[in-house]
Amino acid sequence: MNITVTEPFYGDGAFIPEIHYLIFRKCTVNWQIKEHIVDDHNLTYVVKGKARYYINGVSHEVSSGDIIYTKDGDKTSAHTYPQALMECVSVNFSLKHGCGEALPFPPVKSIGLHQDIINLFHELIYVWFDRQSGFMIKARGLFLLILHRFWELLVPKNEPATGDYRIKKIIRYIAKQYAKKITLKSMALLVGLNTVYLGALFKKETGGTLKQYVIKTRIKNAENFLRTGEYTVTEVAELCGYGDIFHFYKQFKAVMGIAPSRCIPQGK
Repeated sequence: MNITVTEPFYGDGAFIPEIHYLIFRKCTVNWQIKEHIVDDHNLTYVVKGKARYYINGVSHEVSSGDIIYTKDGDKTSAHTYPQALMECVSVNFSLKHGCGEALPFPPVKSIGLHQDIINLFHELIYVWFDRQSGFMIKARGLFLLILHRFWELLVPKNEPATGDYRIKKIIRYIAKQYAKKITLKSMALLVGLNTVYLGALFKKETGGTLKQYVIKTRIKNAENFLRTGEYTVTEVAELCGYGDIFHFYKQFKAVMGIAPSRCIPQGK
């Protein structure tokens, strides 16, 4: 049974958000978030003013055009500045995913002010508070559009930047032969380059090392095998080129954030 990678490694097609709380916030002088452990997901888009956020012990000054993303388990606190009161849109939501626990967004990132995103938020707020029949479906659809726009702006593309034919050849090879032993030396021989040059070129084209790409490809295919419910974790490890189950477990958890067994459908 062959399963190839047909979507980004984060499996973005499987993210299903459920909104719990939504607000367009105009902070007062006394506004603050007391230090607490987050038990949900929150996305905040700053449209005006400034604030200071502390996320897992790291201090971030945010201003208009910044996104703040916190997830389950993050320690967070914040306050605004009296001379530059923050205005923002903030959404609390849970996230259902086929085999993952968080969006691949950094805690704080500047993307600038985008009117299309602001318009989507205005429409989302209207739908959320108007509460007409079917509003939850429409609200989720609008929020997915917002998440997609953030995804476009925040998540690096996996496709080669310049489309070098030698890197494309290697990527096609990895897609089919990921379970075999793949080294920088063997790929250098495949495309007729020395290892040092190939290592630098591959990283330039894909944003990561050859080893990282192979690991992600193996783990993504392993996830797909596990989600069928037809294989044990040990069988999947062998199918994806791992002779050591403990090494497979370690790499799977490092890439996916969860244990391989959690991807097996319940009852299997």
